[in-house]
Amino acid sequence: MEPGNQTHASEFLLLGFSVTSEIQFMLFGLFLSIYLVAFMGNLLIFLAICSDSHLHMPMYFFLSNLSFADICFTSTTIPKMLLNIQTQRKTITYEGCLSQIFFFIVFGCLDNLLLTVMAYDRFVAICHPLHYSVIMNPQFCGLLALGSWCISVMGSLLETLTLLRLSFCTKMEIPHFFCDLPEILKLSCSDTLINNIVVYSATGLLAVIPFHAILLSYYQIISSILSISSAAGKHKAFSTCGSHLSMVSLFYGTGLGVYLSSAATSSSRMSLVASVMYTIVTPMMNPFIYSLRNRDMKRALSRLLIRMVPLSVRTIIGLS
Repeated sequence: MEPGNQTHASEFLLLGFSVTSEIQFMLFGLFLSIYLVAFMGNLLIFLAICSDSHLHMPMYFFLSNLSFADICFTSTTIPKMLLNIQTQRKTITYEGCLSQIFFFIVFGCLDNLLLTVMAYDRFVAICHPLHYSVIMNPQFCGLLALGSWCISVMGSLLETLTLLRLSFCTKMEIPHFFCDLPEILKLSCSDTLINNIVVYSATGLLAVIPFHAILLSYYQIISSILSISSAAGKHKAFSTCGSHLSMVSLFYGTGLGVYLSSAATSSSRMSLVASVMYTIVTPMMNPFIYSLRNRDMKRALSRLLIRMVPLSVRTIIGLS
């Protein structure tokens, strides 16, 4: 590559959804609605857990961290996408792109690690119920949450800082609505061997190993449940981990969809749709999964809304 064809990027072009202005207006309304639902849903879950003493338990402590991570995860990409649609400007600065990559990886990894910690929590609750309060004590839960945050930040820093050594070709178009790390590497005119090694190593440590840990936890959980003699006991045990299992299936199912769509087809449109499911729809669905399947959460949300909504409004809508 000739030196004249290489540059230190000042900005990138996010192609995103290249459609007519009428369809872009519809997309703006759709994504704004999804973002507001995801933001408010996760915020209500977070506030309900923090304000209700009945939910000050390990499972809900990790859920509050997950809800906060989902708020940040969606806020990393969607506001910029909405701004680009509204202003018809598709550029993002080099610094902004690096920041987006950093926070996207942080909160994506954090989601993954928190789901793993929650799987371990369910494993202890079902397989070792008599020792649950001793094992999952507040100090240990705090260390698990803090460790998840620290590992996510360090992993993201490692992947982001290695981008600083790269130079880029003059055509800096990203066929996405956010700065996706694999797409950024494709634009580089420098040798990306070190970056690819870091990415694959981080993926193995922060995604593959936690996923196998979740599978191992649920293997032990299912084996323990099947050993219960009564049908009522089996149903009660399954119900305690049903919401988490739904979240795990949604998170890894959409993540696998992104990977398969990128590997199986060269169509950027298919990859784009899969990424929308992973980055937008999944964080929106998590509050519904936990609030609709959990009576304690329903009661906590009702109490929170009663405290938040003025008496006159509560009288009109029948909350009190």
